[in-house]
Amino acid sequence: MDTVEVDRFRRVLARTPGLVARVFTEDERRYAAQQQDPTERLAVRFAAKEAVMKVLGVGIGAIRLNDIEVIHTACGAPGLRLHGTAADLAAHRGVKQWWLSLTHTQLVATAVAAAE
Repeated sequence: MDTVEVDRFRRVLARTPGLVARVFTEDERRYAAQQQDPTERLAVRFAAKEAVMKVLGVGIGAIRLNDIEVIHTACGAPGLRLHGTAADLAAHRGVKQWWLSLTHTQLVATAVAAAE
């Protein structure tokens, strides 16, 4: 589980504009850009990436953040697609399936990730 304060994340993005391209995949950026407030969507995806790293037992730096991608499943639920080192580590840990729950308000963004 991870929680991000949306306003704090907004300030981080304003100070470090290149962060969006380093942390989020093209599809994640495109989805967020379609929303009235993209920061809420980016913040909850950042929380999801951190929650996934916690499940995998690693911290920031061990996995490129854009190797963890939040997607929408066929039924519209949030899901995960792992790439590169993240996919390799999950396979090494025996992960067969991911479960992801996201929620956000104007103030906070929270994600819960679980692996089977």
